[in-house]
Amino acid sequence: MQSMTGFGRSDKEIDGRAISIELKCVNHRFLDINIRMPRFLGLFEEFVRQTVRKRLNRGRVDVFINYQSSRDDAKSVDINMAVIRAYLSAAEDIEMSAGIENDITMSDMLSLPETVKVRDIDEDEEALKELIGQALNDALDMVVNARTKEGAGLKKDISMRLDILKSLTSEIEGKSDTVVQEYKEKLEQRLKDLIGTTDLDENRFNTEVAIFADKCNITEEIVRLKTHLETFMKDLDKQGPCGRRFDFLVQEINREFNTIGSKSSDVDITNNVLEAKSELEKIKEQIQNIE
Repeated sequence: MQSMTGFGRSDKEIDGRAISIELKCVNHRFLDINIRMPRFLGLFEEFVRQTVRKRLNRGRVDVFINYQSSRDDAKSVDINMAVIRAYLSAAEDIEMSAGIENDITMSDMLSLPETVKVRDIDEDEEALKELIGQALNDALDMVVNARTKEGAGLKKDISMRLDILKSLTSEIEGKSDTVVQEYKEKLEQRLKDLIGTTDLDENRFNTEVAIFADKCNITEEIVRLKTHLETFMKDLDKQGPCGRRFDFLVQEINREFNTIGSKSSDVDITNNVLEAKSELEKIKEQIQNIE
């Protein structure tokens, strides 16, 4: 089980080609990959996306790529001889027309606009792709390790809260067995207080108790709760993305506790339900960061 937050960085240099890749990951419903890199590396964008998709399943992933080359063949200098001849011709005209000595030098000429153009030499695409792949996977290793470590902490916390929910469910189940009996005794005492020594209508009394028992019966909810909690505990040990599954289970568990709360008028059960919903809210917050 992994979280969706993490950071990774890698710097690689091979044969004068240096690449720096930084990854930042935060929560997101889906896998959202945003890449920032020099324009000339744009042909590798899909390769970067596919590499990230192989390692991560959910989260917003910001990828920052910087590149620098120190190779001797990284640059090329083009001399525009046509422009230089035009400058020289203009200098000769000035010398002849104005009588000013032509003292133009090589360094002067090369500093004039449009005389020199420096351009990048086309890079070896295969060498660049190999370099990007190595750096990106190293950065992804850091991200996965960080997400796995945080996921272990989340698993421990959620497991503890699931144990609390199981305990509360058992308390509710034990209390539910006595709710009808307590209602029967209270109803009988209330009727006796009202009608005094007059005999009770047993049939009507038993019917009233039966109606109450049917309305407050929470056996089905308890069974479903136990099933959901057991499934949740087992899924904590499964490999791969599980955040959406956990979100569904939390909704189902919350629905069962809500139903129990609406059916029961017992103070203890109501308090147990409120405590359970509080624990569920904490679990819900935690699973927002699970992949």
